Amino acid sequence: MAEVTLSIGGHTYLVSCRDGEEPHLNKIASIVDAKVTEARSAVGDLGEIRQLLLASLLLADELLEAAKAAPPAPVAESGVETAAIEALAERVEAIAAKLEKTHQPAYM
Repeated sequence: MAEVTLSIGGHTYLVSCRDGEEPHLNKIASIVDAKVTEARSAVGDLGEIRQLLLASLLLADELLEAAKAAPPAPVAESGVETAAIEALAERVEAIAAKLEKTHQPAYM
């Protein structure tokens, strides 16, 4: 297990993470630190817990807004949907085959 010292809102925190995840943890900590700075500039100097709370709320708000703006993710086909589509395709092929047989030109 690796340990990383993070600086957020002027406070330092020692956080454990899996080996190799240190760069990612530092990157997301810098995002949180930026939100804490934004919160502090918006409402003044708050206590440590309130800074982190407001930063969390700002991040959650951004996440929700991004989710609203993003196009909906495609729905993965389930086994039921796939079976229904295959059954419909077979029916269409059977109907097409019947039509071909019944509507043959007279010279054939």
